[in-house]
Amino acid sequence: MQATPDTSALSGPSAPGGQPVAGPQDAATLRRAITASALGNATEWFDYGIYAYGVTYISAALFPGDLEEATLFALATFAISFLIRPLGGLFWGPLGDRIGRKSVLALTILLMAGATLGVGLIPSYESIGFWAPALLILLRMIQGFSTGGEYGGAATFMAEYAPDDRRGFFGSFLEFGTLAGFSLGALLMLGFSLLLGDAAMHEWGWRIPFLVAAPLGLIGMYLRAKMEDTPIFIEESTAAEGRAPPGIGAIVREHWRPLLVVGGLVVALNVVNYTLLSYMPTYLQRRIGLSNDEALVVPIVGMLFMMLFLPFAGALSDRVGRKPLWRWSLLGLIVAAVPLYMLIGTGFAGAIVGFMLLGLLYVPQLATISATFPAMFPTGVRFAGFAIAYNVATSIFGGTAPAIGSALISATGDYLMPAYYMILACLVGLAALRFMPECAGRSLREDLFARRG
Repeated sequence: MQATPDTSALSGPSAPGGQPVAGPQDAATLRRAITASALGNATEWFDYGIYAYGVTYISAALFPGDLEEATLFALATFAISFLIRPLGGLFWGPLGDRIGRKSVLALTILLMAGATLGVGLIPSYESIGFWAPALLILLRMIQGFSTGGEYGGAATFMAEYAPDDRRGFFGSFLEFGTLAGFSLGALLMLGFSLLLGDAAMHEWGWRIPFLVAAPLGLIGMYLRAKMEDTPIFIEESTAAEGRAPPGIGAIVREHWRPLLVVGGLVVALNVVNYTLLSYMPTYLQRRIGLSNDEALVVPIVGMLFMMLFLPFAGALSDRVGRKPLWRWSLLGLIVAAVPLYMLIGTGFAGAIVGFMLLGLLYVPQLATISATFPAMFPTGVRFAGFAIAYNVATSIFGGTAPAIGSALISATGDYLMPAYYMILACLVGLAALRFMPECAGRSLREDLFARRG
């Protein structure tokens, strides 16, 4: 039986939902929980950043065919990792609800970092032939499997440590880690490209950023191993001692409403996310004609700009609610996606401004993920419910967005197809938002959908 930690330090003034608000005496614990959660997310997105921003080099080194064909294969391989994510969610989610959040998170960050490191060590197609793309696919599958437990677990861990009345603010730092990891990956690719030149990057330089994942993973595992599990989880596991945890079938039967609502919101969230962050460098280079370096600079500037607004958007959601921010973001993207993509197509300066404005419209969604989605599920199934809903929707719609955008442009010749796809996804998100209960200021000990009947 797991010992229950002393939670007396968590006592203090109560939030509207009844959970104690973190006071000065537990600020250090809260900071460690935020850092441990955000670093894992940064490691995950560091991998996405270096893959997305180095796809031209990866495709040339590890795939056969001309550059157009090889790039499409590389983007499809990127999507494969997302198709595996639901399996990871089905495995890690229930395990995290049974044995604890921190144990699962220590394992997933090691797997993620190890898979990323492995990509940088794959011999070229010229050296080993079809074993090169085969090894890449295998490592992307490992990456997807581990990520299936990483994000839901990190967001749950963060949400369960944060005080109810400031969950939006503290949760926003998980997504700060997302953009920090992605930006670090992009900056490394850009920095080595400028330092080494195109020939050296194609030959061996693209591999260096992948090797940085190893120390990131080790640091993240150390921080997570030093944390206690969340007080809410320990409370729930003590109360449920002796009862068998619910299986996947029971979760789907009893919690289908939040599964559908979160899934619908994730369609909007991650089609925008992966179209804007992962596909944009390829889009700018292959479709708009920017140079390799220019295509990397545009999203880096845009992401750094977005990072400035994440904590403010998270804090605002604590005051006005999550739903108003989501509604504003979705409607703004529906209205502005096409004109802003047209602005991006005007050249380097227009691309920077267009990306920054799209990013600003997207920030209210991004900043509130870990404050919103974990609150949709009761504690006993929170990790599993979040992981299943998030990863199924992401695997079908999010991770495939770069390949779909590229394929739609090739089929139609219309460079605005990614904007149309983004609009369609936001319409799905608006429909799901209609059924989402407001969770700002509410205790994670509540079952919000049970209250709605």
